[in-house]
Formats: sequence, structure tokens, C-alpha cells
Amino acid sequence: MKIILITHQKGGVGKSTLTFNLAQNISKNTKVAVLDFDLQGSLSRLKEMTDDFDIIPYQDSIDLINDLDYDFIFIDTPPYLSNHLPKLIQIADLIIIPTKAGFLDLLAIESTINLIKSENKIAQAIVVFNMIKVNTTLTMDIIMGLHEYNIKIANTHISDLVSITRSVLEKGIKSDKNAQKQLDNLTKEVLTALI
Repeated sequence: MKIILITHQKGGVGKSTLTFNLAQNISKNTKVAVLDFDLQGSLSRLKEMTDDFDIIPYQDSIDLINDLDYDFIFIDTPPYLSNHLPKLIQIADLIIIPTKAGFLDLLAIESTINLIKSENKIAQAIVVFNMIKVNTTLTMDIIMGLHEYNIKIANTHISDLVSITRSVLEKGIKSDKNAQKQLDNLTKEVLTALI
């Protein structure tokens, strides 16, 4: 079993949508669960609408996660540094930090990265640029700003596309080949990072 933690202390960076889409992509060939630790319960509300993977509004002990019978477990976290986060970081095989390409996002990411470093898991962390506006130099400016943290940055950037935003309601990307290609490429990066 592989545990993939999706976390960032800032809200609005697309954690839940990215979690859903990665789980959807990986579930085509494996047994997948999403544990929704976010008290807003965004993904938990989709539990009855999704049959490709399980969505579990998680309230049990973190220690019991390793007893779950899945190939992959994605953990969606709330948009703040919760008390559970250090322990979730410890059990994670991969930590994905989605971020938008904005200066406030760069400032906010520091606390998340510092917490991951304090748990000695920075080698298992990767920043994913999400909801990116095309044809701007801002993304490159933020990438340069992230270099000081010595953290891996995904090669694949997920664009700010309507089809990705709607994918949660439509159970995946239906007709946007560009969006599906981005998610497929990111899925490959995630799986490679887990090897």
C-alpha cells in the first residue's frame, strides 16, 4: 500500500480537485481510497456519486490507516496546519503540495515545507503547480522563489481549465484531451516518485 498526502496550509489551491483526479486516474487499474480529513468535507459529499474508488470521511485513529486494504490511499487535508498533519506526514510515502503561481501562495507554502522538513520527509515531497494561467511568466518567477527550499517541483503543471474544475461532478475529464494529458503526465510522475 502507498499513502499519498495532499497538503498545503492555504485554501483555494485545488487540493480536493487534484486529489479526486489523481485517485480517479490511478483507480483504473488499482484499488484506491480517498480519506477526507478536511472538516469542510468537500470530497465526502461525493461519496455516493463515485464508484471507481472509495471516499471515506475519516475520523478514526491515524494509526489505523495502515490497516486499510487498498493499493493507494490519498489523504486530502484541510487548508490549515492541523494537529494531525505531523503524523500524516510521517506515514506518507509521498507528499504533494499543490500551489497556485501567486506570491501569496509562495509566502504561505513556507510553513507547510518547514513542517515537512521538521519531520525529515522533504525527500518525499513534491510541489505541483495547479490551476495555472497559461502564457504568463509568473509561474517561472514562483519556481525561482521555490529553489531556496530545496524541494522537488513536478515537471507537469495543471492548467486552470474548466474541464478540470468540472471533473469532480462529471467523474473525471470527459472531452478535454489537453486536461487529460496533463493529469496523465502528473499521474506518471506521482507513480514514478513512489518507486
